[in-house]
Amino acid sequence: MILERLSILNYKNIEQAELSLSPKINCFLGSNGMGKTNLLDAIYYLSFCKSHNNPIDSQNIRHDADFAVIQGWYVLGDKQEEFFCSLRRKQKKQFKRNKKEYERLSDHIGFLPLIMVSPSDTELINGGSDERRKFMDMFLSQFDKEYLHSLIRYNKALQQRNALLKTDSYIDETLFDLWDEQLIEEGKVIYSKRKDFIEKFIPIFQRFYDFICLSNEKVELRYESHFDDADFARSLKQKRERDRILGYTSIGVHKDDLDMQMDGYSIKRVGSQGQNKTYVVALKLAQFDFLRKATETTPVLLLDDIFDKLDSTRVEQIVKLVLDKDFGQIFVTDTNREHLDEILSHTNSSYHLYEVSGGEVVQKNNKAV
Repeated sequence: MILERLSILNYKNIEQAELSLSPKINCFLGSNGMGKTNLLDAIYYLSFCKSHNNPIDSQNIRHDADFAVIQGWYVLGDKQEEFFCSLRRKQKKQFKRNKKEYERLSDHIGFLPLIMVSPSDTELINGGSDERRKFMDMFLSQFDKEYLHSLIRYNKALQQRNALLKTDSYIDETLFDLWDEQLIEEGKVIYSKRKDFIEKFIPIFQRFYDFICLSNEKVELRYESHFDDADFARSLKQKRERDRILGYTSIGVHKDDLDMQMDGYSIKRVGSQGQNKTYVVALKLAQFDFLRKATETTPVLLLDDIFDKLDSTRVEQIVKLVLDKDFGQIFVTDTNREHLDEILSHTNSSYHLYEVSGGEVVQKNNKAV
């Protein structure tokens, strides 16, 4: 899969950009706050129908504009496809494939597989459990439609149950039984698929971590879920009165977590900045490898300022990895020209180098192969 052309209008601080892209490496150089990450975010939006770092669509429109447009022209196999997204203030966003609007945005998820590695990934370690569930949900939804649909139905049932819990008037208990039944049914699917994914994923993760670190540190992901309880249905019913007091559902797959470990200890407690950064970079590159095999399509890889806080040896190992033939089209941002030159000096592939300043994108040079 290749993104051939990208058109952006009024997205975040980018007033207008028209880019013809390299099928292999696209590097964006510039100081912080100039718009490099916003370019990658526009590409992310085309895959997931939402921003990577701001879920409120109206806040992604340039501050002095009424609308924003992102268009991408892709090569998928032997076909060329156009994707169009428009955001308007106080209106529903439009998302189209080949000029035909989607009935449901969920139908698009997974069509343009993508992995993004960014500085915010350290929140997977330092943040709350919702960050780690999002890691699983966004990834599994790209290649498993049954998972995505179960997740959507589960969240709708959870919303309805929570609304009942907050109601002061009398509620027929059979209504709770109805939503509990759906939570259990869809929760079992989500739990099973998350557990299966983590078991298959850990050896791949270890392999990528070993390659980057050149060490024998053992990394681990331990999946923790209320569905580990053999009688979750009973537990859910027993906690109903407590949930009424709390005003929300206190157990279920929406409370699942991943314990991220290194050498048997929580990396949140023992990891240095460099180890944490290496951990999440390896995690995301392993995701790429898993997704490529699961979809039989090479995803787009977005690398946003990933070399900060890494020593030269780890930078060199990451460069070797991403320039491997198994990685397809890559987008890289950095404030440091030396990092980008390091990547470009090691490749015989085509590349484009851009400079980004104040939301304006200027192509500096390129190499065609």
